[in-house]
Amino acid sequence: MQDTDKGSHSSYPKIELHVHLEATVRPKTLLEIARRNDFALPADTAEGIQELYDFRDFDHFIEVWILTTNALRTAEDFRRVVVEYAEEAAGHGAVYIEGIFSPIERTWRGVGWDDIFSGYCDGAQEARELHGVDVRLTPDITRGAAPEDGVELVGYAAKYRDRGIVGVGLGGEEALYPPEKFVDAFERVRDEGLGSVPHAGEVVGPVSIWGAIDALQADRVRHGIRAVEDPELLHELAARQIVLDVTPLSNLRTGVVKSLDEHPLPDLIAAGIPCTVSTDDPAMFDTDLTREYGAAGSLGVDPKTLFEAGVLGALCDEPARERLRRIGEDFDWEALGLGLGAGERLAEDSAGLPAALEEH
Repeated sequence: MQDTDKGSHSSYPKIELHVHLEATVRPKTLLEIARRNDFALPADTAEGIQELYDFRDFDHFIEVWILTTNALRTAEDFRRVVVEYAEEAAGHGAVYIEGIFSPIERTWRGVGWDDIFSGYCDGAQEARELHGVDVRLTPDITRGAAPEDGVELVGYAAKYRDRGIVGVGLGGEEALYPPEKFVDAFERVRDEGLGSVPHAGEVVGPVSIWGAIDALQADRVRHGIRAVEDPELLHELAARQIVLDVTPLSNLRTGVVKSLDEHPLPDLIAAGIPCTVSTDDPAMFDTDLTREYGAAGSLGVDPKTLFEAGVLGALCDEPARERLRRIGEDFDWEALGLGLGAGERLAEDSAGLPAALEEH
């Protein structure tokens, strides 16, 4: 996506803790990769790929995800994905990213574990060198996989810990596979000293979040927005200061919330739960960090609050966390002019939302 007003995009620092790297690939690049890998996509033009991203619901999103992301097959593909997204995100003010990738899905198509992990880790290193963005990585266990596949993934995550792997997540069809299926894998996550960052509370309600924090000992919950349905859960998340990775426009595109005005982000923050804002699947949802922060601003949430939650929730080492803390302390947040009318200034950015979102 070409930036026409880069100054406003990078006017304040941002931390992104929830972005699926496979879904950062813009249609033109996806077509190029698919042709090189002799992989048949459901469309053969950038416009055709974009039309695929008009999702009916969450299940349709998963269907399209499978049809498109399997085009990525080589270590070079994975490296390129990280570097190109870091460049894009840096243009929107990102200083730290925790990127998600789903290796099990690739291994099912014959791609080697080491090709996947080394490719993404090479990309993270190059992204730091070229674009100054600190990129850490959190591979997702695919919910439809066998439990032993999850345990194997954790073994590779531990192997590449020194190359930027900081945690393990759980993603995919939340309604079909509860968190408890992968207790053994997440016990190994703990044993290896990695963070636990499962998706929960997006399609399924509070029971999924309870499973994530109790059975999987989640350090952070990806989404978690349906916690608003359970006052006891709200209190528990706030008491334990478990950070939620919130993705407002993603929630609109998949139909998890019906309109931006109804989004529970302000209620979660009012309950004392630290929340960050991320893009989730930016190429598929036609979004970026500026638009996500604009959406949060239109709900009355200021970027300093989001940045501080990002510092709290990041799985990086303490020197990196201290660096982020200093970035936040040194930035003049008051100069943004948000003050008591927190949402008014940022809401201007949401005027650039895709038409498909405005219709929700």
